[in-house]
Amino acid sequence: MDSHDDECRRIPFSLQQKMLIDFQVAAQRPSKLAAYLLCVFLGVLGAHRFYLGERKTAIVMLGIGITIIGLPVTAVWAVTDLFRIPAMIRQRDEETRKRLTAEAAE
Repeated sequence: MDSHDDECRRIPFSLQQKMLIDFQVAAQRPSKLAAYLLCVFLGVLGAHRFYLGERKTAIVMLGIGITIIGLPVTAVWAVTDLFRIPAMIRQRDEETRKRLTAEAAE
């Protein structure tokens, strides 16, 4: 945690500003249904991770998934991700909220 995060917490926001941030977070939230569909149909290639903004691991998954030997590995990874999708969306929401709060504090 850095001093900028502490500074953002101390700045009082009006109810309207908090509501606006909440609205923007919700508007930028990826669809769970779309993430699940991408994971089920293109999960071995990491499509759901690209959609959820996890680009680095999506590229790794794609690189492994395009090989015959790597398909079983990414298949297990995709099944695991089926359980992790809600947590990935929550993490993205938190990152979006922090970014928007920092922007509003400036």
